[in-house]
Amino acid sequence: MTATGAEKKNGRVTIREVAEDAGVSVAAVSKVLRDAYGVSDALRAKVRASMDRLGYRPHTAARGMRGQTYTIGLVLPDIRNPFFADIMVGVNNALERTQYRAMIGISESSVITEMAIVDSMIDRQMDGIVLIGSTEDRGNHDRIASLKPLVTIGHHDPEATSFDTVNNNDQQGAMLAVQHLVAGGYRSIAMLSLSSGTSTILSQRELGYRRAMIEAGLGKAINIVQIPQTLREVQLAARRLLEGSRRPDAIFCWTDFIALEVISVATELGLSIPADLGIVGYDNTVYCDFAQNSLSSVDQSGEQLGLQAVRLLIERIKGRSKAEHLVVTPRLVTRGSSTRAG
Repeated sequence: MTATGAEKKNGRVTIREVAEDAGVSVAAVSKVLRDAYGVSDALRAKVRASMDRLGYRPHTAARGMRGQTYTIGLVLPDIRNPFFADIMVGVNNALERTQYRAMIGISESSVITEMAIVDSMIDRQMDGIVLIGSTEDRGNHDRIASLKPLVTIGHHDPEATSFDTVNNNDQQGAMLAVQHLVAGGYRSIAMLSLSSGTSTILSQRELGYRRAMIEAGLGKAINIVQIPQTLREVQLAARRLLEGSRRPDAIFCWTDFIALEVISVATELGLSIPADLGIVGYDNTVYCDFAQNSLSSVDQSGEQLGLQAVRLLIERIKGRSKAEHLVVTPRLVTRGSSTRAG
């Protein structure tokens, strides 16, 4: 069999050529491409080997007309926070043995931009969408879910029925951080949070901070400072705290991204970490382990969140309709930033 003139003109390897190279039928190749039920590992390996050898790439537009493009959309609020890189590792691990590929959009934490990106992904017939750290509007989420399978990471909504959620237990994570600082002898513990009125992640972490402070008998010392997540605002807020008349002896930061900047400001002001100031972050990103940072942090298993979100999304794409809400248990990783000498 030979490819049509149109197929040859655009230089693409065809499904027929793959079938001839693999010594199987066109229908068999199609089944492998569709990940159809009953395809043996041997057949899949043979066809995949021919695809790789010939450089075959499925025609996305044509697959879209048949109802599936094997692409999923991921929407991130920004690319500066290293925690999102951890999530992407999990996403890639989950996709490794599938035909799906991920396309990324950056919302800059704007509702308008986020929805514009999502609409573009829907227009391009992506098979499903993962919203990471979304702007958290239930109405928008339900609208997206009515059009495409949807999973959110970093949005607590256990009553949602049209989409799935994947989170860590943010309240418990914050409590672990405060309890650790209290056990280390710190008493004036402040929290640096993000100024966002709709984030369920922040509200849960702030609630965990308050609960742990009250349980430790430190209710009168509760001090939550909400700031925009920009470098200048973080620097100014940290400086105001550390140069104020009621300087805290420890700061719990809602993310490592902020905590690392607090370390920088404290060092610039001549404070000793952890003797003068204990610092705990959240996410346990790779930079925590650098010797100059040695940042204690709550590990919420970013890779696991990404992996589980993709697993749930593919289940949705394949027909599951009942909502699932997965919560991962956090753990605290202690390092030098909060561990005083005995």
